[in-house]
Amino acid sequence: MRRYNLEKGNLGEDIAKEHLEDRGYKILEQNYRNKYGEIDLVVRDNDSLVFVEVKTRIGEQFGIPEDAINFKKKAKLIRSAQAYMSWNKKARNYKSYRIDAICIVLNENKQVIRIGHYQNITS
Repeated sequence: MRRYNLEKGNLGEDIAKEHLEDRGYKILEQNYRNKYGEIDLVVRDNDSLVFVEVKTRIGEQFGIPEDAINFKKKAKLIRSAQAYMSWNKKARNYKSYRIDAICIVLNENKQVIRIGHYQNITS
């Protein structure tokens, strides 16, 4: 089961990267980890630094991916983003930062049914 989830997660991150790049975002890092958790993608959107949480589901019979981003998850993302900002000196050059979520639903053949991109999920 763990391997299946890892493959699904990697596929979701690849889809999210393509989605963001098609919209002009520049990918800076993937799978940044610290003691607070993991940030799936760190990207640049013009003058803003964006930390992106990617949630992927095969179908919606067990819930939608948006439901997995609860208060506790958002708090971990905020702490991880703040740690990234203090650790990475280049990150301080950005005018602002935000945390986005990309929620992806795939069919059984792992084809995209829908992608939701939610900006600034912590405000």
